[in-house]
Amino acid sequence: MATTLAHSAVAFTAASGSASDAFRSSSNGVNGVPLRALGKARFSMKRNLAVTAKLRKVKKHDYPWPADPDPNVKGGVLTHLSHFKPLKEKPKPVTLPFEKPLVEIEKKIIDVRKMANETGLDFSDQIISLENKHQQALKDLYLNLTPIQRVNIARHPNRPTFLDHVFNITDKFVELHGDRAGYDDPAIVTGIGTIDGNRYMFMGHQKGRNTKENIQRNFGMPTPHGYRKALRMMYYADHHGFPIVTFIDTPGAYADLKSEELGQGEAIAHNLRTMFGLKVPIVSIVIGEGGSGGALAIGCANKLLMLENAVFYVASPEACAAILWKSAKASPKAAEKLKITASELCKLQIADGIIPEPLGGAHADSLWTSEQIKNAINKEMEELKKMDTEALLKHRMMKFRKIGGFQEGIPIDPKKKRNMKLKEEPKAVKTAVVDLEGEVEKVKMQILEAKKSSDKPALLPLTETIEKLKKEVDNEFAEAVNALGLKDRFESLQEEFSKVSSQDQLMHPALKEKIQKLRHEFTQSLSSAPNYEDLKYKLDMLKELSKAYKYEEKNNRAATLKQEVNSKFNEIMERPDVKEKTATLRAEIENAGVSNLDDLDDSLKGKILELKKELDTEFVGVLKSLGLDVQKRPKEPIEQILPSEVKTKIEELDEEINHKIENVINSSDLKDKIELLKLEVAKAGKNPDSATKNRIVALEQQIKQSLAAAVEASNLKEKHEKLKAEVSKTIESSGGSDGSLRKENPNEVYVF
Repeated sequence: MATTLAHSAVAFTAASGSASDAFRSSSNGVNGVPLRALGKARFSMKRNLAVTAKLRKVKKHDYPWPADPDPNVKGGVLTHLSHFKPLKEKPKPVTLPFEKPLVEIEKKIIDVRKMANETGLDFSDQIISLENKHQQALKDLYLNLTPIQRVNIARHPNRPTFLDHVFNITDKFVELHGDRAGYDDPAIVTGIGTIDGNRYMFMGHQKGRNTKENIQRNFGMPTPHGYRKALRMMYYADHHGFPIVTFIDTPGAYADLKSEELGQGEAIAHNLRTMFGLKVPIVSIVIGEGGSGGALAIGCANKLLMLENAVFYVASPEACAAILWKSAKASPKAAEKLKITASELCKLQIADGIIPEPLGGAHADSLWTSEQIKNAINKEMEELKKMDTEALLKHRMMKFRKIGGFQEGIPIDPKKKRNMKLKEEPKAVKTAVVDLEGEVEKVKMQILEAKKSSDKPALLPLTETIEKLKKEVDNEFAEAVNALGLKDRFESLQEEFSKVSSQDQLMHPALKEKIQKLRHEFTQSLSSAPNYEDLKYKLDMLKELSKAYKYEEKNNRAATLKQEVNSKFNEIMERPDVKEKTATLRAEIENAGVSNLDDLDDSLKGKILELKKELDTEFVGVLKSLGLDVQKRPKEPIEQILPSEVKTKIEELDEEINHKIENVINSSDLKDKIELLKLEVAKAGKNPDSATKNRIVALEQQIKQSLAAAVEASNLKEKHEKLKAEVSKTIESSGGSDGSLRKENPNEVYVF
């Protein structure tokens, strides 16, 4: 831009001097010419002075109001003032770690569709099958989310923000700015809007939808200015009678040095105090994550609602894990212990309701989620508007007063006074039957997989489940005893029994009678206990698993023993002398030129039988060295060989022996020894000392000697020897005695 001025012949040149040099003195004029003379001379001078100036280009201010505003825009003309505009680019899909199986199915669907388009073939059945599989996998995943997975969904980058929901649910909305102290915090947004003709004051934490917006919004972490802006709008709503709806979505208040200097704690505390005195209904909705006091500063409401995958915590799982377990990797465990999900907080009566989300999270269908929020607001506000001011304030106060529990007037234990951090005994927590069934099924699957992969079964998970079931059964028994009013009697008998055990004394008959009487009474009345069904079910489950454990342990021992036996047998057969004898005998049989063993001559048969007996002797020695009892008997079952009269004699002798043993055991002397043995075994536990072992072995020897002496005193031993000889004779006669090679080999087997 150029401007031309008419002046005297004095030349003004910017290059030759500054303005201060040109206008050095008002009295001297310019370059020694008086100003008055300069003014007089302006009309007589030629217009030969030109001053040229260029204006600097500046950035044009981006006003939110467009040049041609649409008067019929949703939300009214004032919505043009909002800086929150739809994103020009669709946000990129973000896959969470636990969603990877779903992505693989989606890729298969895309590949099949691409193949169908390229080839022109009909793959509709395969596509429908994959889509059904994807939908079922999505359903199974999102109906069984862990707490840390819900935390990840609440922090999803594409999750709808406060303003997304507000513009979806309101008919009209205008944003209100500033804390009237010189600052407008973009991390908290406030404004007035209408839902179905009802006017509300909206305020909430606003996160960004991309990196640029997140930086602008400070990732949804407010400064003191933001809370003071919210406080101003609360006073405004209270004055005009607007119900307040707050949306919570923040990791926490911004904790930098400047915020602390500006009074972050005071601003939050002021909001907490003020919200309890507002005379209008307040509804708070947690749409993402609600962190600590930063969330509570706008969350002291009559009703606290949470989206299905939202979380509300005093400290993030990562911070909690870093404090308690010294590692953020323990965040899944911390998230579970903190009880931060919507369902858990509803059980604790901190949250008042859960707003459902679509499968896949709120970002999967933000419009549907917003509609659910709108319905929840209308429902809760309809209930709260019916209350008068006094009832409304009391309702808000009682909501927070009933959280948690405490006891007053109970004296503190002196030990706890000295050290308040003493650990208390952990309380027994019952496991639900459904959870136990799930664990048992999981153990069964592990055992089956272990059987497929190796010969040895996996006993560790089975052992752990059995131990857990034992504790559960003990807890159920204790609960049943308490419910039946027998706890005191059980404890007194337990004390008496402990005294007897500690003094290594035999149990007094009177104490034994008391125990049997109480056991009988408990057994008779157990079915009337309130937890009888759970106890019976868990006890049956324990018996079943214990039986399976014994079976698997037996198979495990058998597999180990089989390997040892095969190894020993291979050592014998690989010995040079055995190899030489076997090779020599095989060569003689081949030279004989016969195809049937019966055609061999007697000398060769004798050699074969001699080598067989030699090897059998060595094999028997190996088996005995492994602690096995080896007997030689016919292959056929004895029941098929023995005549009926011999079987009858065996059965009669068995009954007579059992009867004699029962009479001996019931005698007072032997019975006391057996009771003492049981007492010693119970006291020894799993790791007995050497003295206890010696006492147990001595008692066992005494009991065995008493039984042997009782049997020898009668004629049972003589009857047993006679019957044994008769059975042996019968077996020999049925097995054949001609000494042929064919009859000796198949009819006999070693049993161990």
